[in-house]
Amino acid sequence: MTVIKRGNSYWIDIGFNHRRFRKRSPANTFKGAKNYELFLRQKLSKGESIINNEHDYRYTFKEIALQWFETIVKNNNKPSEISNKKYTLNGCLIPYFGKMTIDNISSYTIEQYKSKLLNKSQLSPKSINNRLSILSCCLKQALEWDMIKMMPRIKPLKVQPQKFDFLNEAEIELLLKNSYGDHHDMILLAHQTGLRFGEIAGLQWDDIDMKQRKMTIYRSVVKGFEGSPKNNRIRIIPLTNSVIEMLKKRLSNYKYIFHVDFGKPVNHFTCLKKLYLSCKKAGLRRISWHVLRHTFASHLASNGVSVFAIKELLGHSDIKMTMRYSHPNYTLLKSAIECIDPFSKFNGTLTAQIENEEKIYANIKYNFCRDAGN
Repeated sequence: MTVIKRGNSYWIDIGFNHRRFRKRSPANTFKGAKNYELFLRQKLSKGESIINNEHDYRYTFKEIALQWFETIVKNNNKPSEISNKKYTLNGCLIPYFGKMTIDNISSYTIEQYKSKLLNKSQLSPKSINNRLSILSCCLKQALEWDMIKMMPRIKPLKVQPQKFDFLNEAEIELLLKNSYGDHHDMILLAHQTGLRFGEIAGLQWDDIDMKQRKMTIYRSVVKGFEGSPKNNRIRIIPLTNSVIEMLKKRLSNYKYIFHVDFGKPVNHFTCLKKLYLSCKKAGLRRISWHVLRHTFASHLASNGVSVFAIKELLGHSDIKMTMRYSHPNYTLLKSAIECIDPFSKFNGTLTAQIENEEKIYANIKYNFCRDAGN
């Protein structure tokens, strides 16, 4: 792109003989800027200089960020990701870096920003890293556009290993008993399929094959935007008898299986409040919808299901992510560790032998005392 609008002005950005020239257009219209670009190219082709006393234009972070958002983010990201990046840029990064010229943003400047967030906010290291990731994307794009010569180093903060929560079989049964209607059916589906909430919200009747007893996950609804599932992984999930019976009872002419307001997909915030209420009624701790997905994976792992099968069911692109979700239960771990302990291995046999010898000794002692008495 050679003609770019920055604020209220049009700028020409052209390369010639491995040099880059940025000039403000004297005509402040797109057509005038294109004509000025042609004029500059003609001068360069004749070997004439187009450099004058005007200083080279130095882009601010705000200009680069907005250009990156318009040309890269909007063209390549899902609606939910676009919304998230827009919020982070306008609400977090531009207020701090916006007026800085892009070539003045250094590793030291970024470390100062990290220190400010750590000292004056309640943000977790993970949330700060999310901001740094978007900042990194902007700067990398500036490097590709030849607007900076070097990419500053951005060190992410160390994040504590994530603590995963999941329900045991008794807890999930208790939760279902204290849930009703659509909410009950959504919990059952989440527990027995491992779907993300957005995938549950985007599930349509066309995705269900009752004869083959399976569903195909084509889409996800996040913050009201319908798009492809995470990682763009379309997957097929076999259905349990419980889910089949639940779906048969729900058959309707609406497009979405779970809906509000005459066919619109359900809202995450509203459903989360209902989940909290069910937890309270059941006397359980508060959980999120993602805990049900984690419960699904954990129960499969504890029953010896292959981690590769769990990966496909969850729709993960990386086996490492699946490994974080699957937790062998304590009984399996105990059995595993006992196989290398000689005493543990024969503990049951030794105990039985000792008990048997004690019974024999007691019987001999009893008979001896009886005979002596006679």
